[in-house]
Amino acid sequence: MPKVSVYKKDGTEAGSMTLKENVFGAKVNESIMHQVVVAQLANRRQGTQSVLSRSEVRGGGAKPWRQKGTGRARHGTTRSPIWIKGGVTFAMKPRDYSQKVNKKVKKAAIQSALSMKVADKEIIVLEDLKIDAKTKTMANVLKSFEASKALIVTENKDDNVVRASNNLQGVKTCSAQSVNVYDLINYDKLVITKKAVKKVEEVFA
Repeated sequence: MPKVSVYKKDGTEAGSMTLKENVFGAKVNESIMHQVVVAQLANRRQGTQSVLSRSEVRGGGAKPWRQKGTGRARHGTTRSPIWIKGGVTFAMKPRDYSQKVNKKVKKAAIQSALSMKVADKEIIVLEDLKIDAKTKTMANVLKSFEASKALIVTENKDDNVVRASNNLQGVKTCSAQSVNVYDLINYDKLVITKKAVKKVEEVFA
């Protein structure tokens, strides 16, 4: 079973903690993580883009000029895609980009991402994260661990932690239940409280 150090907010070591093997010590499956990340990013797309095709553009009913004798190319409508203010070829229409991912696959991907963080020593477990809602306070905590680009995970949503982190570039906060594969891969360090670790183990075991 993987074992990690537990730190205080000032960066000093406060003990150690044993993590669950099936959550933080699972076999890393990159293909599953890729599948879930692709689905996650696809689900963020609104799919509301819409442009007019040649059949939907207003006007263009009359033939611009006669077929022969003008010396110009033949045209049947001014709403052809090659005309200014004409329709768009293969016009994009609203569509649903969402992809479905099985719960077991999603859970396996999160376990892989968490295990990868532990294996790469990119996880920082804090004894607690009780701070005031000041950006400077949070900046000092992250500076102690050299975590400039970090994902901060608390047991439940903590308003003080959220407010203290909002103005820090490259820092994101979330609750233990909201942990996702994309954020785990995207951020260099995973800063998580001891209670949040227990919650993650309950949810994703």
